[in-house]
Amino acid sequence: MKRKIIAYNPKLKEYARNMRNKSTQAEIKLWMYVKGKQIKGYDFHRQKPIDEYILDFFCHELMLGIEVDGYTHTTEEVQKKDAEKEKRLNELGISVLRFTDEEVLTGIDNVILAIEKYIEQKETLTNTPLPLSRGEIS
Repeated sequence: MKRKIIAYNPKLKEYARNMRNKSTQAEIKLWMYVKGKQIKGYDFHRQKPIDEYILDFFCHELMLGIEVDGYTHTTEEVQKKDAEKEKRLNELGISVLRFTDEEVLTGIDNVILAIEKYIEQKETLTNTPLPLSRGEIS
């Protein structure tokens, strides 16, 4: 199956790089659990430019974005921008899971379980087999 190419604003590339270097504690913690195909063999990228936005984490195979929301996301203005971002990403075929900093920092096991449950449901609905991990490739 061929990957869908998703264009992004090239001006976001440097900003995304800077964001990777200035990650929040919660983003760093979640990255430790999703990097290197640790979750069911899926490859996640962090601070990934998509269209006019940057997703905290993105898995192309699943068309899944994960956002970790800090305290600034509690304001009405930011919530409105988040809703617009999510609507546009959904139009591009990307689902978005949102977690708060607090959920990640104090309940990482629940966050990982929620991500795994989402993946299992998606695999069941699309009848998509798990990707092979490096150890299973013959």
